[in-house]
Amino acid sequence: MPDSEFAHHIAGFIAELRRENSSVHTVRNYQADLDGFLAYFSPGGAPPPHPAGIEPLAIREWLGSLFDARLAATTVRRKLAAVRSFYKYLVRMAVMENSPARLMRTPKTPKSLPRVPSEGKTNELLDAIARGQLERPSVHRDLAIFEMLYGCGLRVSELSGLNLDDFDWSGRWVRVRGKGRKERQVPFGAKAAGALERYLPLRAPVPGETALFLNRRHRRLTPRGVHGIVRLYAGLLGGDSSIHPHTLRHAFATHLLANGADLRSIQELLGHARLSTTQRYTQVSLQDLLAVYDKAHPKA
Repeated sequence: MPDSEFAHHIAGFIAELRRENSSVHTVRNYQADLDGFLAYFSPGGAPPPHPAGIEPLAIREWLGSLFDARLAATTVRRKLAAVRSFYKYLVRMAVMENSPARLMRTPKTPKSLPRVPSEGKTNELLDAIARGQLERPSVHRDLAIFEMLYGCGLRVSELSGLNLDDFDWSGRWVRVRGKGRKERQVPFGAKAAGALERYLPLRAPVPGETALFLNRRHRRLTPRGVHGIVRLYAGLLGGDSSIHPHTLRHAFATHLLANGADLRSIQELLGHARLSTTQRYTQVSLQDLLAVYDKAHPKA
């Protein structure tokens, strides 16, 4: 990245994100997005303009370049969010009076429904792991991972961030740190409790490591490591390597809704800021109902 005042302000913004305890994922993505934004305005290594010298039209042209590169709408939305946040920071720091990104229209994303395995398929996969059908030295840890993802509806970053002292074993509650470092309390069931009880005596951390789930080096298991574990079992035992940790979160919500849980409760369990985010699971349930109707009703 060019050594410039522009780069200096980006570094200050990223430092503020870290001070505010933004997630590692957010900090990493915003750093990459802003590095790309700076590179666009530094063609061939030329000195970039001052951030205040970038007009709204230039930002529109930058957005157009992202679509020309055939980036997904969700990726473009995230990059624009990074730039907006950066300019808000500059206004807050009195570097400039107004943000040229504030009036940029957010690209619409296609409304796709999450792909969710059935209750039967999900439980068959977990039962196969419990039976030890896939020989692995850490099968008890792996089963506990699946039980927590499906039994609590956790995001992969939330699962990876769990510590031993987050658990209330008597009440079967776990403290979860979600997006924006917001904390919530989530219950865990008997299956998850049993899997954890079998795993914990085998947990062998390096000194001072408080993480619940450990990797082969006896340190905190990363989200990437969790992804690999889920895909391994899903592919070899479930015959579907497209299943990932967030699939189990979708399954948690969809199966709760199908069995009578109300949307507000599911919203609290998932840690969604808006009810509209949770409501998409009603569409998944409706699709399932339509599929059953089309298959079973003589007049369908």
